[in-house]
Amino acid sequence: MPRRKTVFANGETYHIYNRGIDGRDSFTNKREYERAVLALSLYQYTNLPNRLSKILQMENSSRNELLLKIKNTYPKRISILSYCLMPNHFHFLLKQEEEKGIQKFASDFQNSYTRYFNLSHKRNGPLFLIQFKAKRVENDYQLTHLSRYIHLNPYTSFLVDNFQDLENYAWSSFKEFLYYSKKESISDFDLVLNLFGKRKISNYKKFVFDQKDYQRDMGRIKKLLFE
Repeated sequence: MPRRKTVFANGETYHIYNRGIDGRDSFTNKREYERAVLALSLYQYTNLPNRLSKILQMENSSRNELLLKIKNTYPKRISILSYCLMPNHFHFLLKQEEEKGIQKFASDFQNSYTRYFNLSHKRNGPLFLIQFKAKRVENDYQLTHLSRYIHLNPYTSFLVDNFQDLENYAWSSFKEFLYYSKKESISDFDLVLNLFGKRKISNYKKFVFDQKDYQRDMGRIKKLLFE
C-alpha cells in the first residue's frame, strides 16, 4: 500500500471519501444503508463494549439502552460533521478527536460493513478501495463548501429528482441539519451551522439550494471530460 501523504492531527477536520472496488455498488438496498448508518453512529466512539454484530443480537430494549449509554457517556475518536452514503461511494467530513481516530474509524466502518455485505451477497474480498482518500480542511470557507458539496451529492448524481427529495434523502446528514434534532442525529451539525448566523438553518438551506444546479452541471461536465 502506498504511503499516505495526509497526516491526521487531533482537532483538525478532513474530507474522507471512498468508493466501491471496480466502481461497484456497495449499498444496494434499504437494509444495507441502515446497517451502514448504524455503523457510522457507533464507530465514532472509542472503546465500544461489544462489536456491532454482537450489539445487533441483543434484545431491542437492551440494545437501545446500550446505544443511549454509548452516545451519552463514551468518548469520541472522531466527530462526524457531515456525511452522505451513495450507491457506490461515500463522503464524510470528520474532526479527529483522538490519536489515529480517523484511521480507526474508517477501518472499523469499512471492515464491519464489508463483512456484513459479503455475508449477505455470498462473496469474498474487499468491497472498498484499499486506501480511502483524505484531504485536510484548512478553513471555515472550505468547511462550509465541502459540507454543501457532500449534501448535494444525491441531487448532483440524479439520485433524487428535486430539492424536496434531497431534503428527505435518508442516507445523509442534510436532514439532521434542517430538522435540528440532536437526539436523533449522528452528525455534530452545529460545528457547520454556527457559521451561518442567527437564522442558521434557513441560511444554510439557502446556501445549499443556491448552488444545486451549478454543482449538477459541473458534475455532468466532469463526467464528459474524464470518462
